Amino acid sequence: MSEKKVFQASAEAKGKAKQFRLFAFLAWFLAMAGQGFAIYKLIYEGLLTRLTEDNTLLITFIIVIVVILALAITGSTLWKKANRLDPASEKNKAKFFFQNQLGAIMNVLAFLPLVILIFMNKDADKKTKGIAGSIAVVALLIAGISGVDFAPPSIEKYTEEINAQTEVVKSLNHDQDNVYWTRAGNRYHIFKDCQHIVGRDEINNGTTKESWEEKGISELCKTCESRAKRNLEAEIPNP
Repeated sequence: MSEKKVFQASAEAKGKAKQFRLFAFLAWFLAMAGQGFAIYKLIYEGLLTRLTEDNTLLITFIIVIVVILALAITGSTLWKKANRLDPASEKNKAKFFFQNQLGAIMNVLAFLPLVILIFMNKDADKKTKGIAGSIAVVALLIAGISGVDFAPPSIEKYTEEINAQTEVVKSLNHDQDNVYWTRAGNRYHIFKDCQHIVGRDEINNGTTKESWEEKGISELCKTCESRAKRNLEAEIPNP
């Protein structure tokens, strides 16, 4: 029985994940700043009371909401990418949940204070609060749902998948756990001369586990899989 291989993110993957997380926080910071601007103008400068009477003001409000939404979604998307490069362990339930669902939490916070203040405002009429509040609530829901990670990665899941894929590669490659991958690709290959990577300036070589640790997540090239199966059927040794 082969030894179980435990996933561990490489230094390069952790470095990329750190960059993604920094940019995610920057996007969220800008989204929060946009919300602060909207709150200041609508609530403290009283523009909310004139929102339905001034089309230009209403359009500007919608544009600000869309910009905040775009920044929030950008932040959560980058955060998910970081988690796939450097996942959390399921052993610490609280940390695992917080790390994987931080995108949803931050996205909701980018709109929730604004929504509350709009509906609690005593100066604006019901129609105005209804229109402004509905726009903000829709944006909040879109941001919140897009920020949720419905299939969060984990060290344990990666470990299980790596071991399963290692067995697949070995079964196709005469019991050899040897694959190739490129920096820009999202799959690993059994054959170095595979049409999808041949001629590339940099082709990395190592185990299935190493390809996962450097790329964050990967899968076997379908072309290589089909070729290896044909070779086995014809009893042709792989180069």
